[in-house]
Amino acid sequence: MNHQLLKEKLQATIKNIHTINDGSPVTNLKLDKTVEKEIEQLTTDLESLNYHPQPLLYTPNLLEGTWQLLYSTAREIRFLDSLPLGLKVGEVYQIINIANKTFFNLAQVRHPLKLISGFVKVTASFEPAINTSGLADKRINVYFDKRYLAIEKILGIDTPKLNPFKVVKANNPRGRVATLDITYLDENFRIGRGGDESLFILNKANVEALSS
Repeated sequence: MNHQLLKEKLQATIKNIHTINDGSPVTNLKLDKTVEKEIEQLTTDLESLNYHPQPLLYTPNLLEGTWQLLYSTAREIRFLDSLPLGLKVGEVYQIINIANKTFFNLAQVRHPLKLISGFVKVTASFEPAINTSGLADKRINVYFDKRYLAIEKILGIDTPKLNPFKVVKANNPRGRVATLDITYLDENFRIGRGGDESLFILNKANVEALSS
């Protein structure tokens, strides 16, 4: 199977898991183990066909822009499945600025009855990690900065004084630097593996408003 067909099969497998079209990412928290293993196998197969095994060296420009998270096994993403006040996670984005070596993760949250809507945002900087050959190839070191909690609307009314209502220092792993390996990358699809073995699968998104 060529890489395009494999990519489409992986995307379709993840999409078919959704029972509600709310844009939220799929996590492995409640997945049947058979489906989880299928996603992992498709992901591994696609990674083996990666046209850009050294993206930081040759194609860093492909990382630029807004990405929407489709699937993840990361603890911080699975935590979004159990938000307080009945809030549900919606779309989760990562916006990358290559020139400044910064990015931010943004998770939209809303109440099913439209009582409250807002977001959680985490800002960070990154740098290419140098491998044993003295080159940057696919790994980045990540340094989380701040965590923003914001309520944008209550009962449909804008709440600028609550946007954000809390800003705190973001947590970084103790005793190690957070890392992310970019294991597959093309113009509109990306796979990453965290240093804690977490998996991230993302599509390129055309959401200019989130880039500001």
